[in-house]
Amino acid sequence: MEPVRLPDSDLESIEASVRKLLDQSAEQARQLDSLASAPPPADSPFGAFGMPGMSGFAGLPSPAAPPEPRPILELEGEEYEDELDSLSDWVDDFLVRVYGAEVTTAAPWCEQWQEHADVVAWLHALWLAYQQHKDPEAGPAGLFVWHRDFLTHAMATVRAAGGPLSACMTDPDRPAHRLLPGPPPSNRTTTTTEEPEEPEEPEENSELGQADG
Repeated sequence: MEPVRLPDSDLESIEASVRKLLDQSAEQARQLDSLASAPPPADSPFGAFGMPGMSGFAGLPSPAAPPEPRPILELEGEEYEDELDSLSDWVDDFLVRVYGAEVTTAAPWCEQWQEHADVVAWLHALWLAYQQHKDPEAGPAGLFVWHRDFLTHAMATVRAAGGPLSACMTDPDRPAHRLLPGPPPSNRTTTTTEEPEEPEEPEENSELGQADG
């Protein structure tokens, strides 16, 4: 069979179509590479299907990061009350139920521990450490580290015989609550807050004034 020759105009049209298809294919490849380079966040609903999250698409803002935890004594008002409610749930439903040893003179406790600011600070720090070490990223030994480095030390301090709850309940049959007074301010603080006294004006010497007259 003899080869078939196409007119030059048809060849130019075919070449233009092929170039257009190649350009479209290259552009699609670039888009796929861009989407693949941005992995979806862990909580993205698209992650289970191997699809990029909403932040992987150009023009859309990334989700805001959760706020960093703050010491509870730095909170105020409603924010403090909400954090204290969450802490109380964890202490009453988990910490005391699992790790609360018998109440004795050597291990006192207080049913109104929320009124002791230092106890609240200790237990809140223990709670934050628990949340960190029970996270899967902490590894299999995370909770062991929490028991060894945080739980034992915090509970021994809070429930020490001479600790912040030593004047509270030492017998479960006799509930008690008392806030122990803390030390007074240092001398430097009291002296710097006092207003300096104005120097007294010297009294005029009447005799000297008469002599000068």
